[in-house]
Amino acid sequence: MSTVVRSCNTTRQIITRMFFLLLLLAFAALAGAASLDERRAEVRTESKNALSRLYEAAPSARGVVEHAAGYATFENFGIKIGPAGGGKGKGLAVATKDGKETFMQFVEVQAGLGLGVKKYSLVFVFETEKALDDFVNNGWQSGGQTTAAAKHGGSGTAFASAVSVSPGVWLYQTTAAGLAADVTLKTTKYYKDDELN
Repeated sequence: MSTVVRSCNTTRQIITRMFFLLLLLAFAALAGAASLDERRAEVRTESKNALSRLYEAAPSARGVVEHAAGYATFENFGIKIGPAGGGKGKGLAVATKDGKETFMQFVEVQAGLGLGVKKYSLVFVFETEKALDDFVNNGWQSGGQTTAAAKHGGSGTAFASAVSVSPGVWLYQTTAAGLAADVTLKTTKYYKDDELN
């Protein structure tokens, strides 16, 4: 019996490693196909699209973003096969005051059985320059998978439909169906893209 369990665990580990290897190879192939300027332009376009989807789903978010110290947008394309899943993508952080752009990356890991592909946009809003600077210069990492409900009404009216993820940092999530009522945070790390900056 223990031999069967060890065999299943070994098979699962091999499948997981193969999945991540294929995922990395696919992203590397896509990244290598375009010049740096083309890749920067693509990230800027994705950022504009993420903001447009957010404003369409939650018109009040436009004022929040425009009056914040800054914002960051990320397009997530995640894949889940069997016991493991993950995603990798790019984003753009922008300081509202001077329009300074910082190109970002993220990686995420998701455990648990499942199958599927999911695409969604994340828009972080920073109330203070310090919150923006910390995010850009130190990166940010969420822990295990959690789901938080968006705020509605009360003292958080300005940030209705957003979730507070750390002091001075709010997060909106949109999918193909519109604004997400719940924001799902997986084990994710956000950091500067040294190649595009």
